[in-house]
Amino acid sequence: MLLAALIWLPVLCSCSSHRAATAPTPVAASEASEYVIGPGDVLKIFVWQNPDLSVTVPVRPDGRISVPLLQDMVAAQKTPTQLSQDIKTGLSAFIQQPEVTVIVTEFVGPYSEQVRVVGEATKPQAIPYRARMSVLDVMIAAGGLTQFAAGNRSVIVRRAGGGQTEQIPVKLDSLLKDGDISANVEMMPGDILVIPQSWF
Repeated sequence: MLLAALIWLPVLCSCSSHRAATAPTPVAASEASEYVIGPGDVLKIFVWQNPDLSVTVPVRPDGRISVPLLQDMVAAQKTPTQLSQDIKTGLSAFIQQPEVTVIVTEFVGPYSEQVRVVGEATKPQAIPYRARMSVLDVMIAAGGLTQFAAGNRSVIVRRAGGGQTEQIPVKLDSLLKDGDISANVEMMPGDILVIPQSWF
């Protein structure tokens, strides 16, 4: 019995180590896409032990920001981590080993990622895209339909690649007035929701 156990022990160990080697590893959090700063965002810039350099600033329409000692820095199309490194590099000419943190406190996002609502919405606007955003989320942000809206003739204009666009019909009246959840369409970054006016 002891001899049989000794024979099988190496085999079991090799199987166990093989399973451990081939087991899938979880995806690191750092591999997830990081938020990209866009015009209209508001940034809180904290410089450790330098309260005079710590400010909250908006990203201008040209995608730039101005902070103490540094003027007209490009912020748009960068992640907060990238921008904090750029500020750190710039401040190194004035202070020793600056530590910089950038926090986005108000989100708008780059233009290519925004969802736009035009036509007969109560508040036509550009809305920052969020993961798994639906047309219902967009209409809540836009305050619903006006009394002149032809909600069931609305369309989502979406980029289709190669410079082409596609139009996706969406029945907003059925969704908002009748509670038809099947009319709740998923939105994509860059979508434009067009709500036409009723003919009568």
